[in-house]
Amino acid sequence: MPHDLDQSAHRGPPFDPAAVPDTVVLTADRARLRLTWHDGEAAELGAERLRAACRCAWCTRARIDGTFAASFDGVTIERLAPIGGYAINVSFTDGHARGIYPWAYLHKLARGPDAVVTATASSTAQDLQHHHGSSA
Repeated sequence: MPHDLDQSAHRGPPFDPAAVPDTVVLTADRARLRLTWHDGEAAELGAERLRAACRCAWCTRARIDGTFAASFDGVTIERLAPIGGYAINVSFTDGHARGIYPWAYLHKLARGPDAVVTATASSTAQDLQHHHGSSA
């Protein structure tokens, strides 16, 4: 049975709208991203954790070759850039700027063991508002 390539091309990549955060805040010290979702879930991801979780081709190859760094102590976030409506590009102070982090992947990382998850959205919202004015 022939496959209709045109039809599958129009669907695009898998996308989970629930994974798109309502807010993304880079802390003033550029060491953490604070994210909140529509359901009230909130989490904080450190720059070192994000750098270690990069899935770009360069980092993937370094993991395969056994040359990927064991840690990224002291690295901070230099720049954030949107990638369409599905991801962000994160540039780090170690010069690495190739990582694309889809919202679904960030949501998964936020639920992982290294993330700081906030149980209530109200306290997080106050904290985000406090840092929003001084964030870049």
